[in-house]
Amino acid sequence: MSGTEISLTAESHVPVLRDEAVSALVIDPDGRYVDCTYGRGGHTAMILTQLSEKGRLLVIDKDTTAIADARQKYFDDPRVVICHGSFADIESFVEIHELAPLSGVLLDLGISSPQINQPERGFSFDKNGPLDMRMDQTQGQTAAEWLMQADEKDIADVLKTFGEEKFGKRIARGVVEARLVAPITTTHQLVAIIDAAVPRIEFHKHPSTRSFQGIRIFINNELGDIQASLKGAINSLGVGGRLVVISFHSLEDRIVKRFMRDLARGDKLPDRLPIRDSEIKRTVKLVGKAIKPSDAEVAQNRRSRSSIMRIAEKLL
Repeated sequence: MSGTEISLTAESHVPVLRDEAVSALVIDPDGRYVDCTYGRGGHTAMILTQLSEKGRLLVIDKDTTAIADARQKYFDDPRVVICHGSFADIESFVEIHELAPLSGVLLDLGISSPQINQPERGFSFDKNGPLDMRMDQTQGQTAAEWLMQADEKDIADVLKTFGEEKFGKRIARGVVEARLVAPITTTHQLVAIIDAAVPRIEFHKHPSTRSFQGIRIFINNELGDIQASLKGAINSLGVGGRLVVISFHSLEDRIVKRFMRDLARGDKLPDRLPIRDSEIKRTVKLVGKAIKPSDAEVAQNRRSRSSIMRIAEKLL
């Protein structure tokens, strides 16, 4: 384990399942890896402590603030390549920088703590700020812009499909009625609409949780990007390379679980076809069972409580 040692100070943001993820990911200190969601570099810093001088690490993030942080920290580390954009384009980034075949890809899905903690980003229902919700603030429509022009049915569908919000129709109706009076431009305006529409029946969950999740996922095309990134990651991995994915809610984990399971099962063949199991072509094998954070980690970081990590290893 040679190479530059990265200091992990007490002030650093410690990502969920950091040690477990990096231990599963880095199988070759001379290998080439991708951290698809840089955030504030918690996983990146740990990965780099495991790489030799020959190792390479591509970091990707939609968030310009995250990319600025990466460039400030690693501008002089020749092992690090930094790309601003979506992890859906991982295959293109890997090709451009001639990094294939990869030894490992890490996807830490969802939203980062710094994004939640910055009111101006519009992700938090606890803090008042502009209703933005874009992970990449350089492009696309904001949540406020979408809510001002979307049909009531479309709003309800997004809340139900991506937020799993059973009161989506009531909230959508409230949004449409409220925007006739004044533009909905702040997070607390939206929270007030949701509060008026949703009875407080979940004692440990804020009424706005599901709606904010659903709108955020829709605005950023998160589920579509996940599906594209999983395919791109597998295509970019070499034989024996690892795909490590940390999910934070059932919609994400369902996509990851099915993707890995289907590739591990191999080609779909007609029932009763006389073929031995060893003759079935499988793209990956599942590595261990799904991993959840320890009680100690959950006690230290409540946001980790819903996380789950899955690992697959490429076979061919």
